[in-house]
Parts: sequence; C-alpha cells; structure tokens
Amino acid sequence: MGLLPIFLHAGFDSEVTAAMGEAFNLACESLHDGGQPEIVRDTIARQIIKVAGTGERDPKRLCASAFEAFGIERP
Repeated sequence: MGLLPIFLHAGFDSEVTAAMGEAFNLACESLHDGGQPEIVRDTIARQIIKVAGTGERDPKRLCASAFEAFGIERP
C-alpha cells in the first residue's frame, strides 16, 4: 500500500513519513483490511499523525496508538 496523501502533507520529514506509512500498513494488516470503512482508515491515519507529533518514531508503537484510538489493544 502506498503512502496516504494525509501523511505526505502532515509536515514531517521523509524518515518519519515512512515510519507513519509502515505503522498504517501494520494497522490495516492487523485488521485484515479487506474493505474497512473509510472512517476507520482515516481515524487510524490521524491517530498515527497525532502520536508522531509527540516525537514517537517507532512504527510498532505508532500502530499500537492507532488501536488505542478505538479503545482496543493491538491484535
């Protein structure tokens, strides 16, 4: 899956953008993303951006933060 435009325009350098993209892909794979509603994917992306803004750079922790937005632990 390519980088979402929301990540490309979030104002981070290429290394952080790549980490956010990896986190997003991990989250979608964990959900067995076969047609999640767009709002789910959008919420995941926005949460990853929010946490990356605090300085987090680890894709696995960024991914886990996305699930926290839904009140669940990462599958």
